[in-house]
Amino acid sequence: MTDTTIWPAIPYAPWHDTCAALHLYAQIVGKYRLAHSPWVNHSWHATLYVDADGLTTGLVPDGPGITVRFDLRRHRVTASCASGQSAQFPLAPMSVAQFDARFKDMIATLGGLPDYHGQPNELAHATPFAHDTAPRPWDAEAVSRFHTALTRIEPVFARFRTGFIGKVSPVHLFWGSFDLAVTRFSGRAAPPHPGGIPNLPDAITREAYSHEVSSAGFWPGGGGIEEPCFYSYAYPVPAGFAEQGVAPAAARFDQGLGEFVLPYEAVRTAADPEATLLQFLQGTFDAAARLGGWDEGLARPLGLKGRPLPNA
Repeated sequence: MTDTTIWPAIPYAPWHDTCAALHLYAQIVGKYRLAHSPWVNHSWHATLYVDADGLTTGLVPDGPGITVRFDLRRHRVTASCASGQSAQFPLAPMSVAQFDARFKDMIATLGGLPDYHGQPNELAHATPFAHDTAPRPWDAEAVSRFHTALTRIEPVFARFRTGFIGKVSPVHLFWGSFDLAVTRFSGRAAPPHPGGIPNLPDAITREAYSHEVSSAGFWPGGGGIEEPCFYSYAYPVPAGFAEQGVAPAAARFDQGLGEFVLPYEAVRTAADPEATLLQFLQGTFDAAARLGGWDEGLARPLGLKGRPLPNA
């Protein structure tokens, strides 16, 4: 039986190339969900979700109704539909173009329409999927450890989510930047975001940041920081935010990224990883809310199993 208290080591460098491949594969599957789902604020209709086997789209309203899953335990992509059919193909060394073609064939087999935007978002070098023919590795052991880490992180994010009765996002994985995230909203409109994210229309960025946010998440690495890290930021950034002292001691404000970061390694090796991560999440939110003048009545104690939250 797996020990659910153990947080695995997931150093970024050894599986960098596999992580990049998984990121692009997730973009393909995510773009399929995006193409067939009605638009929800802040692109919540496009995300993936952590489950016991890997990452899933949930039910996509295409054809008979299709669910796609990255099974990161058995290293395969599966799809099932409401009519009872299912299909799959293995996750193994291949090119992005091969993954794209196999995925489209799988969806078509189930009666779906595999039409979606065929180029990556939020990456500086956006080679169309069908033209990305370079071989990509598949480090199955590293992928399994990454999934185990996600199954440790997601429940902590989900518990943190309970401590706020205002608008708050699900805990979900954005395939554009490849981060697991949860976001709280003050309820007030924000100034227009400057945009400028590579290969992402500014209109999407501005809608995503249409209202004031305090957002936290987790990256496996890349995108300006070459180790797995937790992050927390506010938009707009309130005066004095970067100068706030935040626990635990390993947390710091990264001037290049413009947000607080906490190395995953510092969490996984702590005596109590969940408490350590919650300390970072709560402390950075408290700083953003206090300096940003958020309504204090939106905060609540973290939820407990089987106990309704207090009304006030």
